[in-house]
Amino acid sequence: MAVGLDSGKKIGGVVLGLEGITLSFGGVQALQDVSFDVREHEVRAIIGPNGAGKSSMLNVMNGFYQPQQGVIRFRGREHCWMRPHAAAAMGIARTFQNIALFKGMTVLDNIMVGRNLKMRCNFLLQALRLGPAMREEIEHRRAAEEIIDFLEIQHIRRTPVGRLPYGLQKRVELARALAMEPAVLLLDEPMAGMNLEEKQDMCRFVLEVNDHYGTTVVLIEHDMGVVMDISDRVVVLDYGRKISDGTPDEVRSDQAVIDAYLGVAH
Repeated sequence: MAVGLDSGKKIGGVVLGLEGITLSFGGVQALQDVSFDVREHEVRAIIGPNGAGKSSMLNVMNGFYQPQQGVIRFRGREHCWMRPHAAAAMGIARTFQNIALFKGMTVLDNIMVGRNLKMRCNFLLQALRLGPAMREEIEHRRAAEEIIDFLEIQHIRRTPVGRLPYGLQKRVELARALAMEPAVLLLDEPMAGMNLEEKQDMCRFVLEVNDHYGTTVVLIEHDMGVVMDISDRVVVLDYGRKISDGTPDEVRSDQAVIDAYLGVAH
């Protein structure tokens, strides 16, 4: 699936670093001493066979899971672990493997939920729709409408999300995450369950988000064609351990990665 990368893109310094991350559930070790970094303005992919620990790592990155060992560094600040609300406030947004939208609400209203952290008026002013709250809502609706235009979903802006096909729901979830104006966007299998045309659209939007907004993207994806086309660097997990880390070409030719995907590494 050739989508194309901007060869002139400038990758910055480390924005998110993970060192010695170990996570276990009872006797099951989901992650074992995993370390890697994410650089500003790159598309960083996390890949691996089923059960490799990819979603667990994403959950550590946004504070849903707290690791037993290891350090997370975000924009130079060190954290042993984070809480989801703190991660969101610092600029880490995410989408989910299973769509997590408000199905009875319209597309616009779902995107407005993503603006919640940006709103400063208290609940009473918002409920009564008084002057400052009205001005703030108009401002945030303008931001939401810009995202709607950017992701080409103008025609469904007033449609309840539950009535939309799967591919469009995925795009709305991306829109809600973008409404948070994140520095780092975590995408958990954004192309899962999509047909070829939907995947091509989503790939294009991920690259445009990375280019237009300058957003750093970390994604989990099983489609190797997608990963090799849109990623700047790839980290590979297998049975909770990091087995490879590098450019798409380096990872593709790594014998440890080949063995893991063929099922002969263990």
